[in-house]
Amino acid sequence: MKIVIYGGSFNPPHCGHVEAAFAVSECLKPDKMLIIPASIPPHKELADGSPDALERLELTRLAFADIPNAEVSDMEILREGKSYSADTLEELMRLYPGAEFTFVMGSDMLLSFEEWYRFRFLLENMTLGVFCRNEGEDAQVIEHADYLKRQYGAKCVFINHEPKPMASSDIRDMLPRRRGASYLPETVYSRIIKNGDYDAKPELYWLREKAYAMLAPKRVAHVIGCEAEAVTLANRWGEDPENAAEAGILHDITKKLVLSDQLILCRKYDIINDTAEEENVKLLHAKTGAALARDLFNISDEVYDAIRWHTTGKPDMTLLEKIIYMADYIEPNRDFDGVDELRKLAYENLDEAMAQGLKMSLEDIKSYGQEPYYATADAYKWYAEHTSSQQ
Repeated sequence: MKIVIYGGSFNPPHCGHVEAAFAVSECLKPDKMLIIPASIPPHKELADGSPDALERLELTRLAFADIPNAEVSDMEILREGKSYSADTLEELMRLYPGAEFTFVMGSDMLLSFEEWYRFRFLLENMTLGVFCRNEGEDAQVIEHADYLKRQYGAKCVFINHEPKPMASSDIRDMLPRRRGASYLPETVYSRIIKNGDYDAKPELYWLREKAYAMLAPKRVAHVIGCEAEAVTLANRWGEDPENAAEAGILHDITKKLVLSDQLILCRKYDIINDTAEEENVKLLHAKTGAALARDLFNISDEVYDAIRWHTTGKPDMTLLEKIIYMADYIEPNRDFDGVDELRKLAYENLDEAMAQGLKMSLEDIKSYGQEPYYATADAYKWYAEHTSSQQ
């Protein structure tokens, strides 16, 4: 039985790791490839802010799910302590007696192999499968492999693989800055965003793709307009434009759901509603949208609240809440009597625009013979009094 061992910290597992595994599978054609995340790598410290070992294990499972004959092993995670390859090989030799083991590694590991714990034991009992990490280093790697063969009887095979210029450390630095999605398998990136691993924030193009897929097709243009308006308002009034964009992109993600589906989400996320909300799908979508966005995309409390209040408004809203409420109201696709004046006012005095917009909303609701929701009435009263007191 031919078994390939592919270990590493996988912090996080990226497309370079996965492409290397495909190359190994194609070149060596093993009966089994064991992908083994380290609990504590012996040669380097895990970076501050890294997810725990079990989370890295799950990310690794997602990353390598499509590799032929691959199995992600938790043996080093369960063992805890420093993850020495010699200990792992000993355990595998007991589990798979008579198997032929090949340990794959980058060229940098080969060049430092004599520093490994019990490296002679490793060379006696497994083959080294080596791929180059940097272009132009083939000659040095082959020379060092020949040295290990002469000195210790090492067995080496070379894997045809064109290295990609990416490193987990660089990706960890990118993730909090809304970058790095293209370097990670989609399933890995989605989980990182959902859990907030590495303090990651979603890239906006990726977030748009996710949000638009959740919308009725005719609503996409509105959401595009709302995001653009929110960013422009944020720049005008000194709010974080990326937070404004995020809230604008996500504010309607449950809008297309019927009332029964909205109520299912309310139960899932322990959302408490009053009688009016239980009967009004328009009121519910702001609450369920905020909850779903937090679940899937780990949004901040500020963005959550902006989505939560974008339909009804409320007294004394934060700057971001006001921006999203107003962007939703005046985005370029909106066309109703008074919208041009309201757009102009939103860039001159945002609180006065809130008072005017809330008044118009109340009048519109009453024109349909409906009773306005109390939060909207309270919001209008607050902004009307607040703006009049400043005059």
